[in-house]
Amino acid sequence: MSRARLTAEIILVLALSIGMSALYSLVTIAVRLSREDGLSSQTATLNRSASELEWADFLYQTLGIISSLVPVALVVFLLWSPQKPRLGALGLDGSRWGRDSAAGLGLAALIGIPGLALYALGRQLDITVTVVPTALNTYWWTIPMLIALALRAGILEEVIAVGYLFARLRQLGFSVWAIILMQSVLRATYHLYQGFGGFLGNFVMGLIFGWIYAKTGRLAPLIIGHTIIDIVAFVGYPLAVSFLPETLGFVL
Repeated sequence: MSRARLTAEIILVLALSIGMSALYSLVTIAVRLSREDGLSSQTATLNRSASELEWADFLYQTLGIISSLVPVALVVFLLWSPQKPRLGALGLDGSRWGRDSAAGLGLAALIGIPGLALYALGRQLDITVTVVPTALNTYWWTIPMLIALALRAGILEEVIAVGYLFARLRQLGFSVWAIILMQSVLRATYHLYQGFGGFLGNFVMGLIFGWIYAKTGRLAPLIIGHTIIDIVAFVGYPLAVSFLPETLGFVL
């Protein structure tokens, strides 16, 4: 494949997924900075109800998950290699699930615990907005849906931001550290709607995840770690607010 075609493919894939999220995030932070109140006084809600009707909300949430995973399916299609079946081109297969799961748990702890401290510091410095992980109405399917939303985020971001970009940018001749830096900046940018603390935290996360992927070629631990972090944030949020209301930005 020619260099121009590869570049065009990358642009199109990003425009259909996290690249467009990054552009929206840049506009969002510009709007936030234009307001008189500081960033810590503003709120970003990650998962919210789409309808007051239970069945419609369920369908909207489900369709949202499916539609956001279409770019992942496209990436798998583009990178599929008969020589490396079972997503071998992305470093994602089922040959080491035990080791990958353990590594994912370690990554979740490594990123998640300092991330909470950085979030609290960012709010104190007025560089981070108050993040509400979920505002879904409570139904029997709410927790399973939050788990599905966390898995969606883990798959979408790690497959495209890490696996896909590493594969294609290597073909374009970029060095490993150049790729790590580029995907880290991209990851940080599409989280910029959370403020500059969110930007910094996700940039560091990108550096760590990118370095680990460059060393191991394994995408599964990154997806597992990312998913665990989001599950804890989404499902554990109501409990966390009751114990740490001021840290999370709420006084009950």
